[in-house]
Amino acid sequence: MTSGSHEVLEAELKKRKNTDRLSIIAAIAEARAHGDLSENAEYHAAKEAQGHNEARIHELEDKLARAEVIDPSSLSGDTVKFGATVTVVDEDTDAEKTYQIVGDDEADVSLGKISISSPIARAMISKEVGDSVEVNTPGGGKSYEILAIAYK
Repeated sequence: MTSGSHEVLEAELKKRKNTDRLSIIAAIAEARAHGDLSENAEYHAAKEAQGHNEARIHELEDKLARAEVIDPSSLSGDTVKFGATVTVVDEDTDAEKTYQIVGDDEADVSLGKISISSPIARAMISKEVGDSVEVNTPGGGKSYEILAIAYK
């Protein structure tokens, strides 16, 4: 993952461990004060929220422990690889698009960030400027030409 994504996940983990966990504990304590727990919807909702929060904490801790943080600006080369910002042109419509190849957790097509495991990224890996890339999409095959590769 990129360093930016790593920081975002660390911030979420810190918030969940400190702020969210404490507010859920307070909600459970308040619900317990209302009496009979077997029919207490607030108590059950708070316990469910606690379960979801703890599961996400464990998921984040696992991802962060296994993460290999890569700074794309420290990379270079003439071929497409993780972290590359690639400008392509659709050979059918002549529309230019720019994508950065990132990890699965940080992918957001609206921001121009595509997952390393996406069909278009997999097709571009190891290609150079001027190469044509054939991508099978749900809407049919697409053909792109790589115009530029940058690491920033």
